[in-house]
Amino acid sequence: MNKHTQVTKDGLEALKTELNELVEVKRPKMVARLANARSQGDLSENSDYQNARDELEFLDGRISELEEVIKSAVLVQPNGTKGEVVVGTKVKLKVNSQEHQYSIVGEWEADPAAKKISHTSPLGEALMGKKKGDKVEVEAPAGKIVYEVLAIES
Repeated sequence: MNKHTQVTKDGLEALKTELNELVEVKRPKMVARLANARSQGDLSENSDYQNARDELEFLDGRISELEEVIKSAVLVQPNGTKGEVVVGTKVKLKVNSQEHQYSIVGEWEADPAAKKISHTSPLGEALMGKKKGDKVEVEAPAGKIVYEVLAIES
């Protein structure tokens, strides 16, 4: 996996915080739970042991995944964007006479409920490089939606 992952400063900090929490807090608890379950005897019929082992395997997978993302992270600096939408900018949009503000972030930071959209999402992709006053059309399940860029902040 030699792919670079674009992240904002806040996104990188959040990834590091999550990794630290998993490695320093959750994994030791899971290892202790697994050791306790193992000490209870017959492992073939011990569902707590099986569950703990599966959860530890999942946790280790997430830790590896986060380590790779952090290692391949490229910090984006939206300064000097010449008024264009890029990763790290906030964009105010008008759609159906309503205004919405979104942060354009790397795919690992995306959280639509928090108005953080990935630059690789359909809307994020359509907005990349656009300027104030530009309109973009995005295909949605309900049909085509037209967004107008009202403002861009770094």
